[in-house]
Amino acid sequence: MKIDVMGVRFDNVDMDEALSIAGDLLRRDAVSYVVTPNSEIVYEAMADQGLRDLLNGADLVLPDGAGVVLGSKILKTPLKQKVAGVDFADRLLGLLAENGGTVYLLGSKPGIAELAAEKMLAKHPGLQICGLADGYFKEEGPVIEKINQAKPDVLFVCLGAPKQEKFMAAHQKDLQVKVMIGLGGSLDSFAGTVKRAPKWMIACNLEWFYRLLKEPWRFKRMLRLPKFLWAVVRRRIGGA
Repeated sequence: MKIDVMGVRFDNVDMDEALSIAGDLLRRDAVSYVVTPNSEIVYEAMADQGLRDLLNGADLVLPDGAGVVLGSKILKTPLKQKVAGVDFADRLLGLLAENGGTVYLLGSKPGIAELAAEKMLAKHPGLQICGLADGYFKEEGPVIEKINQAKPDVLFVCLGAPKQEKFMAAHQKDLQVKVMIGLGGSLDSFAGTVKRAPKWMIACNLEWFYRLLKEPWRFKRMLRLPKFLWAVVRRRIGGA
């Protein structure tokens, strides 16, 4: 079931259901892509039809942020829960390790994917990382060729929005993978170069506040969250 939150149609799933759908996608012959928009991305998509179409064209749309879930509740169409992209990716790595699946890491600064791979392999023994590349490429052709040579089951695309969504949609027919997942800065989290909030803050939906404390330069960008929620309230009042 899809839930519309300000024009972006999210799958109304919890973490286990999201992983089950990912398993189904891995068994398909077609190439699928997954997006994980937070409230900042939804706010941008409200004014960008192209971005909105890219998000809604995905095979699985996960709410990566408490703001999206809160917005859905204000609109009286509540999503089950936040499904953070980095947590979804980590759980998926565990399934790949159990089933002999492969993953390719694409994105972030030079050296980050290598460090992330080390941490992933330490946590998930048996995981097969069949290739990696940073996100600082000028031409996409050679990158696609390297990925196709590796033939991964899953491709983590960590280029940031909307670049990663454009990349996945544009090359859905070119890439020899099963599932692509847009994961923003998740490789930095896996590598440990960007620390996640303590578990209690995550449980209280305060991860955004922790990131703001650690990265105050994000303040202007994070203003999109209250702007998003105000737009949601206006939509709710106008539609009531």
